[in-house]
Amino acid sequence: MPRKTGSGKAVRKSDLPAKICASCGRPFSWRKKWERVWDEVKYCSDRCRQQR
Repeated sequence: MPRKTGSGKAVRKSDLPAKICASCGRPFSWRKKWERVWDEVKYCSDRCRQQR
């Protein structure tokens, strides 16, 4: 089921922005918990962030 934005429009997971992890090289998608800091996110997980 697609998520709804503030304006009520549905957003599919495939339409969310994605990045490549700086540690493992895998692609990862935007998450709600990263909403305010998406520009600063570099790693897909805590494990990758600790391994730098």
